Amino acid sequence: MRSPDRGTVHVIGAGLAGLAAAVALAGTHRAIVVHEANAQAGGRCRSYHDQSTGMLIDNGTHLLLSANTAALTFVKTIGAERELEGPGRAEFPFVNMASKERWTLRFGDSRIPWWVFDRGRRVPHSKPADYLPAARLAWSFADRPMGAILDCAGPVYEGLIKPFLLAALNIDPREGSARLAGAVIRESLARGGKACVPLLARDGIGNALVEPAVRYLRERGITVSMQEELTAMSFSARSVSQLDFTTRPVPLAGNDVVILAVPAYAAAALVPGLSAPTAFRGIVNAHFRIDPPADLPPMLGVVNGTCEWIFAHAGRISVTISDAQRFFDMPRAELASIIWRDVAAITDLPVTVPPCQIVRERRATFAATPEQNALRPLAETAWDNLFLAGDWTATALPATLEGAIRSGNRAADLAAQRLRTVA
Repeated sequence: MRSPDRGTVHVIGAGLAGLAAAVALAGTHRAIVVHEANAQAGGRCRSYHDQSTGMLIDNGTHLLLSANTAALTFVKTIGAERELEGPGRAEFPFVNMASKERWTLRFGDSRIPWWVFDRGRRVPHSKPADYLPAARLAWSFADRPMGAILDCAGPVYEGLIKPFLLAALNIDPREGSARLAGAVIRESLARGGKACVPLLARDGIGNALVEPAVRYLRERGITVSMQEELTAMSFSARSVSQLDFTTRPVPLAGNDVVILAVPAYAAAALVPGLSAPTAFRGIVNAHFRIDPPADLPPMLGVVNGTCEWIFAHAGRISVTISDAQRFFDMPRAELASIIWRDVAAITDLPVTVPPCQIVRERRATFAATPEQNALRPLAETAWDNLFLAGDWTATALPATLEGAIRSGNRAADLAAQRLRTVA
């Protein structure tokens, strides 16, 4: 039985960070309430039925790697392991739109990258020595733009480093934070192929990460309330004293705790003097209702094209373009035609654009520059009962699923410590 007499944890936001925090606290037997401003949980990681095409699509195509231990533990906890699928090995097929070359990067399981000595497993036209800059980047802790410390040219950059880090950082790697790029490489490529196996949500990200988490919480007596937007917070000298929602005010007792798991711009409007990222980058996702060719791999990297990653699903082909501000004001039909031109050329499908939906997320992630990375706050705040969660907080990773879940876990740990202190 969860009793508010021992203190209530108010989790503001049912995105992945907020859900992770609530799941992490579910075993404490404290009263927990998750407040979500929208009618659906998941934030940017949501699935929905698109009426115009009749497809179930994701807001964005989200990828996990086998190295993402926090995310995989979360998935296991909520009982959704079967919703993720992958090739079983670290293999990444690519196509170069300019040269028409196709190849598959096949990483070995060992931390020692023996695979770079095998011409059939590495980037075409590359030599083993060409991979040394990536190793140096992995151990670069100075936060400068990547372009200041790495020669952003050559086959290894174009065929491995650029697509990998563009997807992870959602910014042109030349502008991106070398510290964040190094963290990504250390946690994946530097650990060998066992850490780099790609995992995709078989039936949508919502079915893998969101709906099972909400169900897990509700089955344990945790309230998940939709359409409760937090509009203001009242503060005393050392704590948050009241939460004002559009539906009602909620005065807080001395042993209550707040985990604020909303986007950076929303948090900055609610918390006085909060340091938070102020610049953002967008992502474009296109979903085409068409049966993929049998030989199209589940995930295909594209070099020198408009598309960057193509994903084959049952009855649907999806495309992701990172750092995509240049496409936000383009008419939808024109953008769909440009994207489909790449897909048709790669797959030999008809050039006529099939029914499609374009999803443009203008503020998908914070801009992963050194300057914006320096603005990311810790989970702790100046108020004893207020903690922050979100992929924009100081997770030491870029804005990824793994970073969001780690931030929720960190906020949950701090909230549990606070509850024990005031008990």
